[in-house]
Amino acid sequence: MRSSLFKLPFWCVGVLTLAGCAVGPNYKRPVVNAPVSYRDSASQVPTNSLADLPWWGVFKDPVLQDLIRVALTNNYDLRIILTRVDQARALQMQARSQFLPQVGYGGEASRGRNMFLDLPTPNGGQTMSGFLAGFGALWEIDLWGRVRRMNEAARANFMAAQEGRRTVMISLVSGVARTYFELLELDDQLVIAKRTRDSYERTFKLFDDQHAAGLASKLELSRAKLALASVSATIPEIERQIALKENEINTLLGRNPGSVPRTSTLLAQELPLEIPVGLPSALLERRPDVRAAEQQVRAANAEIGVAIGNFFPRIGLTTFYGGTSTELKDLLSGSANTWSLAVSTAGPLFTGGRLTGRYRQAKAACEEAKLQYQDTTLGAFREVSDALISHRRFDEERVEQADAVKAGREAVAVATDRYKEGKASYYEVLEAQQQLFPAENALSQIEAGRRLAIVQLYKALGGGWSLKDSEWSGASAQTSSSRNAGSVGQ
Repeated sequence: MRSSLFKLPFWCVGVLTLAGCAVGPNYKRPVVNAPVSYRDSASQVPTNSLADLPWWGVFKDPVLQDLIRVALTNNYDLRIILTRVDQARALQMQARSQFLPQVGYGGEASRGRNMFLDLPTPNGGQTMSGFLAGFGALWEIDLWGRVRRMNEAARANFMAAQEGRRTVMISLVSGVARTYFELLELDDQLVIAKRTRDSYERTFKLFDDQHAAGLASKLELSRAKLALASVSATIPEIERQIALKENEINTLLGRNPGSVPRTSTLLAQELPLEIPVGLPSALLERRPDVRAAEQQVRAANAEIGVAIGNFFPRIGLTTFYGGTSTELKDLLSGSANTWSLAVSTAGPLFTGGRLTGRYRQAKAACEEAKLQYQDTTLGAFREVSDALISHRRFDEERVEQADAVKAGREAVAVATDRYKEGKASYYEVLEAQQQLFPAENALSQIEAGRRLAIVQLYKALGGGWSLKDSEWSGASAQTSSSRNAGSVGQ
């Protein structure tokens, strides 16, 4: 007896020690070969980043800000991902419930002969009634940590869903900004096309007057009319693209197709004076899709522990308290009380390879999640680099293209004056005009590309990563924008 008393504490210590551990590997972040700096970035990489700014600190057009706010409220993709977050939260609740005893109730009423078979002479051969009611509880002792690993996986999946929601939010912000700038580009192209059409109309009228006076040939007049009709034909196509782009924006806003009011032009859209990108290693903490991929690795790693835990016996406590009686009125009397307390254990002996297959599947799934994480980070580094390259090259291209447009306008003016003075043929006028039109369109596309590169870079850097959920709507835009602008400018 005394020996048993000495052994009991050591046995309890052993159980508690095992209970403090969890089977399976502990999570470690997969190794990522992060570059020291981004390609085409400045030689000295600042620690602050454009992503530190809220979206309203980058996209300052009031109309665009209103469109983004509506999208963050009504967009269906965002509302769908919110339901997935709710599902993940509910699954986490289900997994967490296994830490607690599962309590239930039950009752039974029956009538028959020889019902109580545990008596030497059941019921004395009589036909009797029987009533049973009570509460039961079952609690699995998480000795090996299987339940803890299940909770770890459920929590990681919930966190991944949360990060997925933030991924949709930044994608939605950048998507609205992108389509808005593309719409303004189409507006600019429409203005260019109409201005070019008006110029061709003046040239056609000039040739028509010259032809009426016998100073120009029918060929000159026909060529002028051809140029005028060709430019005029582009206007309906641009207007079609504008309508389609407006429908695209309204879809992002959760609205039916319709027009999109706007009061600004493409060139009026402000660009940040400085574009810090931060350290590449910080991107792992800022991009929500990268963080979501890491949570998927954490969940898959925990599932290995769950699979290993299935090899071990499950130990549980069961209890029952209630009453049993042959008369319903005596069911709650003290003499009818019944209770039980038991310890149960069950474990696998032979499963035909089922548990081994489950374990191997969990390991393979974990390796897949690690590779997905590394692939996601590699794609993130590339997206930032692509945006930086595009931004710098668009700036360089804009300088050259602006000079080309200036020269083209001068050429049109000089050619027109020379034709009026009889010093040049109509070919010079038409050639100058035909070169100016695509040059102006190319400059418009470059200006749009410069702004789209900022949108791409802001998204690639995980823009707005520090915003709280309640701040994404931009309700506190004034205070937050000034605060973040000051930090980025330092």
